Amino acid sequence: MLARLHSVTLEGIEGIICEVEVDVARGGFEKSIIVGLPDTAVKESTERVKSAIINCGYKYPKTQSLINLAPADVKKVGPAFDLPIALGMLIGQGTLVASSIRDIIVGELALDGRVRPVNGVLSMAMTAAEKGFSRMIVPSINAKEAAVVQGIEVFGVGSLTQAVGFLSGQLLLETTTVSVEELFNVASDYEVDFADVKGQASVKRALTVAAAGEHNIMMIGPPGAGKTMLAQRLATILPSLSLEESLETTRVYSAVGLLDKDKALLAIRPVRMPHHSASGPALIGGGTTPRPGELSLAHFGILFLDEFVEFPRHVLEMIRQPLEDGFVIVSRAKKTIRFPAQFMLVAAMNPCPCGYFGSAVRRCKCTPGQIGRYLSKVSGPLVDRIDIHIDVPAVGFTRLRSKSSQLDSATIRANVVRARQVQARRFGDGRILTNARMSHKQIEKFCRLDSASELMLKQAMFEFGLSARAHDKICKVSRTIADLAGQENIQPEHVAEAISYRKLDRKL
Repeated sequence: MLARLHSVTLEGIEGIICEVEVDVARGGFEKSIIVGLPDTAVKESTERVKSAIINCGYKYPKTQSLINLAPADVKKVGPAFDLPIALGMLIGQGTLVASSIRDIIVGELALDGRVRPVNGVLSMAMTAAEKGFSRMIVPSINAKEAAVVQGIEVFGVGSLTQAVGFLSGQLLLETTTVSVEELFNVASDYEVDFADVKGQASVKRALTVAAAGEHNIMMIGPPGAGKTMLAQRLATILPSLSLEESLETTRVYSAVGLLDKDKALLAIRPVRMPHHSASGPALIGGGTTPRPGELSLAHFGILFLDEFVEFPRHVLEMIRQPLEDGFVIVSRAKKTIRFPAQFMLVAAMNPCPCGYFGSAVRRCKCTPGQIGRYLSKVSGPLVDRIDIHIDVPAVGFTRLRSKSSQLDSATIRANVVRARQVQARRFGDGRILTNARMSHKQIEKFCRLDSASELMLKQAMFEFGLSARAHDKICKVSRTIADLAGQENIQPEHVAEAISYRKLDRKL
């Protein structure tokens, strides 16, 4: 007897609807064969399915069974096919009598019949809704994650027995519902605040500009100056995630199994801090079965690269294209997969090998040659793509022990949000929301300079040997500074501040 059910497999973070066909033959020896380009985890499902069926008190077919996963040219990965295969087995031998099943079914089976959670359920639910499916059966632990998607009923099951009872009509299950607004209210609080950072007013100003325009920023300073502390708090002054941004970021985390099981959505912007020993695939994404890397995990959030020059140069060069385009393309012989990667890059480095060049606290022991070789580890084209370079000086004892109140994240965020709202109204089309994403034509339209600003920028271009890209970066940052000041036109002081943020162009 032939049974047909539907499930979903992931290709990167995108879901693909699959038809699960189970043909339980009338004769032949007991044997289960899976076809349809399954990976090892899918091939091993026959043993899990057999034990789960028997341990739940059902009979396992004594005849040959053929399981086909269509489309046959798409590689099927992961254990999410366990539950639909088991249900197909029971339907195929007549144990489960159910009317036409149009549900999407996913779930891994334990040997005792429990349904374990699987990765990527949010993407699976989004795909199911897009393809017109109205119901979905998922592991109970994944139910809230799937229920975030509008237009599809989600039923969570904890065991194979529950799934059988529900599909046969003998067990009623309630539709899983979640309140997205409540999820955001519960999970959107930060544990850190800019008020924790003593001093560093100039750096806080630069970070405010970076947050307001979504600009990439590089912090250069001695060890212990507070670069990491500042970077960790940058997310607290960014605007809250919108539902669309949250869904797109959450599906990345769900696909790689990093979403907390007690959270249906990411409500705060991610901050990723990979170690400088990270490989190219770990940063960019890839592998035999391509999966997102740190750049995609920082989508709509912050990628903080501490000890920037200690990253292998070839690894750093890989982030140049995503910085411009907002996505990563992983190419393989048979396919090309695209991962989202729209993030703010926050880099931190010491000014020299010992870390104290230019410091008023300790004497630098490095020679000019050592400093030059150290800085040359970062290529000029990569530095060009970083909008803001800011010095982070060491904080003195008096400032560290000061009890004076510091500017907190809520105050800074209010200014950032106002500037972002101005940009959203300016661009209007919804595709570009921040100054950092402006095209060259938009720069010409929205970043017009008066004669004094024009002269100042011209002098900076000649004196520092700035590139055309650096020119555009200065215009974009100037536009953001003007937005923070609430001014329609860019003034000379805005351009002067933007030029002051091109520190490394004078050294490389």
